[in-house]
Amino acid sequence: MRVIRGFLAITILALVIFVVIEQIDNSQEEVITDVTNVVKESSHVLQSKVQPEESPLIELEGDIFQWIGESENKLKEDLGEPNRVDKSAYGYEWLVYNGSESQYIQFGVEEEEIISVYATGDDLQIEPVQSGTTYEEVNDTFNFNNEISYNEGLSSYTFRLTEEDMKTRPLVKVDDSVFVQFYFDTFTSSLSSVRILTANTLLLHRPYEIEYRGNLPEQPELTDEQWNTVQKGMEQQVFDISNVIRHVHEKSHLEWDENVSEVAYEHSKDMHDNNYFSHISLNGDGLKERLEAGEVLYVSAGENIAAQYPDAASAMEGWLNSEGHREALLSDDYNHLGVGVYRFYYTQNFLGKAL
Repeated sequence: MRVIRGFLAITILALVIFVVIEQIDNSQEEVITDVTNVVKESSHVLQSKVQPEESPLIELEGDIFQWIGESENKLKEDLGEPNRVDKSAYGYEWLVYNGSESQYIQFGVEEEEIISVYATGDDLQIEPVQSGTTYEEVNDTFNFNNEISYNEGLSSYTFRLTEEDMKTRPLVKVDDSVFVQFYFDTFTSSLSSVRILTANTLLLHRPYEIEYRGNLPEQPELTDEQWNTVQKGMEQQVFDISNVIRHVHEKSHLEWDENVSEVAYEHSKDMHDNNYFSHISLNGDGLKERLEAGEVLYVSAGENIAAQYPDAASAMEGWLNSEGHREALLSDDYNHLGVGVYRFYYTQNFLGKAL
């Protein structure tokens, strides 16, 4: 029996560290609050032959659900050109529609066909439920199960959800080869966002433990140049989703800061290259020292880091459901944000700057 380990038992470490006060230009007091929030995600892929009993499928009527299988041309005819096109780490492209401060939607397109949709924000058209619907109401409609099966020819797959998965992102099979991940804000027990995706896309992401017979689809091997493009897209996705989440919670918009994004990127890359996961670099530097080295001026600052989430949207949902990360994400102390992504290491650096 062959055992492969992939994504998803979440390890969350949230440390609240120090406030440092020091003198800078003209004796101005500079304060850094290092929120030192950490989210790390790993996955488990197991091989077996067990198949659980399937639940009846639910008919979905919302506008978002109807896009799976539609053409890229149809999408552009109805919604216009996307605001941005990002490469994913899985061979398909994200067509990003981020023109609204209250709603964010990205469509995964492969060979001109929509294979995935991720949406978050207010007033999502996802009948028979809505964004903000309570966990209990969504569960009453979809009857969440910790084992979901999928068959393709002679191959069979069973997604096994942990207790944490069931609370934060239960999986529902809505068609023979289409699934929905419902992401919940566990602090409000309400629906935060949804992701609809084909079975093959879900198997590429591997966000849950998988028991399978047959083969898993191969994940693409990217060149450094391709990774750079993917990483830039994920940085912008983290930025966009962060601001939509802040809007939902009636917080002010954060401005992009390129200098602090470079600082965040270097920390993500350092964690990857040196195989560690911490706010403190191996040389002993923390966020304060990294911002100083990057000549970044600020009044207050905080940092969120995450590792091994399959994409930016899933990392954002992890941060939203961790108390320390959530505090930084929704803080009134910050007005700028820089994001740095290297492979599947994610860093958010929040800044409060004097206006």
